[in-house]
Amino acid sequence: MNKKISDLLFKNKVVILFVFLGVGATIASKQPLTFVIPELFTRIARNSFIVLSLIIPVIAGMGLNFGIVIGAMAAQIAIFLTTYWGLTGIGGFLATVALATPFSVFFGFLVGKLFNHMKGNEMIGGLVLGYFAEGIYQLVFLFIFGGVIKLDNPTLMIPTGIGVKNTIDLKDTVKYALDTVPMLTIVEIGFYLVLLWLVGSVAFQLVKKQTVNWKATGIKAAAAVVVYGLTFIGPVERFLAADRLLLLSSVELACLVTVLWQGFHFVKWKIKGSHQAVEGEPGGFIPQKAIAYVLLAGVVYGLTYVPALYKVLIAVKLPVMTYVCIGALCAFNNILMRTRLGQNMRTVGQSRTVANAAGINVDKTRIIAMIFSTVLASWGQLIFLQNVGTLSTYGAHTQVGQFAIAALLVGGASVQNATNKQALLGVVLFHTLFIVSPLAGKELFGDPVIGEYFRVFVSYGVIAMALAMHAWKKVVSPRMGSIGSAGAVASASKAG
Repeated sequence: MNKKISDLLFKNKVVILFVFLGVGATIASKQPLTFVIPELFTRIARNSFIVLSLIIPVIAGMGLNFGIVIGAMAAQIAIFLTTYWGLTGIGGFLATVALATPFSVFFGFLVGKLFNHMKGNEMIGGLVLGYFAEGIYQLVFLFIFGGVIKLDNPTLMIPTGIGVKNTIDLKDTVKYALDTVPMLTIVEIGFYLVLLWLVGSVAFQLVKKQTVNWKATGIKAAAAVVVYGLTFIGPVERFLAADRLLLLSSVELACLVTVLWQGFHFVKWKIKGSHQAVEGEPGGFIPQKAIAYVLLAGVVYGLTYVPALYKVLIAVKLPVMTYVCIGALCAFNNILMRTRLGQNMRTVGQSRTVANAAGINVDKTRIIAMIFSTVLASWGQLIFLQNVGTLSTYGAHTQVGQFAIAALLVGGASVQNATNKQALLGVVLFHTLFIVSPLAGKELFGDPVIGEYFRVFVSYGVIAMALAMHAWKKVVSPRMGSIGSAGAVASASKAG
């Protein structure tokens, strides 16, 4: 047991370190949780998508993708053009996404092709490539826009007419365009997507001459219709008409859904008979676990009545559509890894030699992984910009790679492995420090600049430490392998 605990602590040493740093800095800052927690949830919504875009290249064996800054550049080119054309609201945001996507696909393809010529050095290559792309980006925004491509807009261009202003206000275009999508619209979109998915699934099965489970399809369609029908009930419609959800309401809904879900499975288990679902059977219902989940939901709900927690829960308003997008990307990452393409990526990441022997096109798989990452990074940058509401033309993208990679590593990820949980945990820990470290520096040393220095140290120091550990592991592993081989030979000799 002691060995298991020590192994667990060693494996999560980075996470534990930053938990203590975050808690200590929060206490030292002397700021109430009603300030820290709402700001933290704002940053989670703003930054999570772009951090999650790093996962696919890590799984494909390409390490930490410093090249996501190129995806951010594609997003900024697109948002400048749609702002110049005067596109506004959610329609303008979707048009920006549609414009940024082909840019980022093309850039991701080029980056993937380059990385295939520098296997094993993708991280340093991505870092240098980002600096090179920054030069081209500045050429476009400082000379081509206005100098080669004539643009007449005094609010966007500098007075000479050649070059784009340093800061562009998105208040009248796409600011909060995604954050303010009402929950009612989300439910309606979800309803139509479910119907399209059911129809497409049935059509595919009929074309492939497969057996269609009409009963299951009908039940799913009926459930979707019932859920959509609930939106026409007055109180439900008024609740869903809001675009933000109180954290208190989300906790209450989560507890309610947990109890109803476990109750549904309990009834299903009773109807089928307990002998058909025993502990250890895949997918089997375990009453003890269901009771534990229900009790946990009850405890969490009870904690909402604690005055200190209640004040925090009602101080946080979640932009629902933004969090839906983050959840959708988490689901996409999980689903992708279950597909043939995802398994190919995992195989390539574990051993390119084995992948080649298995008939996998390694270069093509790596290019696809880089295209995914670049496109997702461009979308993440658009989510970031619409939330901030201001486009810093020459600064908004420069540290995207460093901050996103630092957040991923803080969550316990490594150069070889990363998960959704590690990405989201890293965002929480990293941005908690970002919020409170200047305030803690001011309280401890009388100067908030010291806190700013600490933030820079955290972002770059974490990356340096991770790369050093990666290099150390690469040196140690061959030695351990040779020792293991020698031991195996000696054992075989003795057995002989």
